[in-house]
Amino acid sequence: MHFGAIGDFAIRVVRLTSWGTSITNRIRQRCARPGQRCAIEIRMELRDSPPCRVLPRMTQPTDRRIDKLVKLLVKNATVMVPSAKLADEIGVPRHTIYFWVNKLRELGVDVRGIQNNGFQLRKLPDILLPSLIRPELGDQQIGHRIKHYFRTGSTNDVALSLVLEGAPHGMVVVAEEQDAGRGRFGRSWYSEKASGIYTSLILRPALAPAAAPILTLMAGLAVHDAVTEATGLPADIRWPNDLLINGKKVCGILTEMSADMDRIHAVVLGLGINVNHRQMPEELAAIGTSLRMEGGKNYSRAGLFIGLLQKLEYYYRMLMDDGNTAITERWPTASTYARGKRIRVAMRSGEFLATTLGLDPTGALRIRRDDGQEDKLLSGEIVEVK
Repeated sequence: MHFGAIGDFAIRVVRLTSWGTSITNRIRQRCARPGQRCAIEIRMELRDSPPCRVLPRMTQPTDRRIDKLVKLLVKNATVMVPSAKLADEIGVPRHTIYFWVNKLRELGVDVRGIQNNGFQLRKLPDILLPSLIRPELGDQQIGHRIKHYFRTGSTNDVALSLVLEGAPHGMVVVAEEQDAGRGRFGRSWYSEKASGIYTSLILRPALAPAAAPILTLMAGLAVHDAVTEATGLPADIRWPNDLLINGKKVCGILTEMSADMDRIHAVVLGLGINVNHRQMPEELAAIGTSLRMEGGKNYSRAGLFIGLLQKLEYYYRMLMDDGNTAITERWPTASTYARGKRIRVAMRSGEFLATTLGLDPTGALRIRRDDGQEDKLLSGEIVEVK
């Protein structure tokens, strides 16, 4: 079983077929000992000696009893709930309730408290706990199980570890904060506390590894529709995996997979959306933005997250039922980059200028170079030339 990022899917799949098995066998011989499991991720990079790394140890997911506390406070939002009653119903000491309430307040949850009396929500909390999200999803598969973290390194790393444990299709990992969020090409992802949506979902599609990149385009459509419906802002998809507003990046998608030569075991779709960030770090200010910065107001992260999971379910079912063309025909309506866009293409081999000609059936971007040669982009990074 191999783990690989598929942002540069053509190069990485080809290299997987040429050296993946022998490399993996050697790793297993070094790491596998009786009674010990070793989680290995193989990076499909264009280099002579592809590196591997052990997936990091994860922080603990949110205690389900905290989720129950929030659920009780929401259910009794019009009254002051005695702390003793909360403690009895959840089955913890009263001082634990006080500790958890303070933790929720750190995330911006507005909880009114009166000493020796109890607690009351002043308004519905904008946090991404399962008890607030799952009831809005009905019987859909994506999001039927949600693992929440107040803080973790990377939701993709958590999801990849869960894949090794046999996590089911549709399971979602979400964090209020990441301290090691990842993007394409090994870049870090800025994950401000309780301001964005940092999530990864596990898919188990009946697809060959070479077909997996269409899932990135599918996810782009889902994010596009969820954002535009929630905010009314003019979102634009930049091939293959960026959502832009007014030319600046507001969302990125990192797709990684576990696969053998001819079969996908699981795909992890990681999505980071800048929602209520007040400003971006200086080094990102020229290229990054948030929905709040563009719209001039705060947006409900919970509402947007629910909408995102619903759209992911919709487009995933469309892909599985109707095939790639259902996605590739819809994608150009959400992207000005699909056809007639002047772009600069950056690849490991260098840069060149081109004009986009649309998607092919696999989701590759068709282009015409300035020298007249027509080609297909299977990897690389593009920016608009104005």
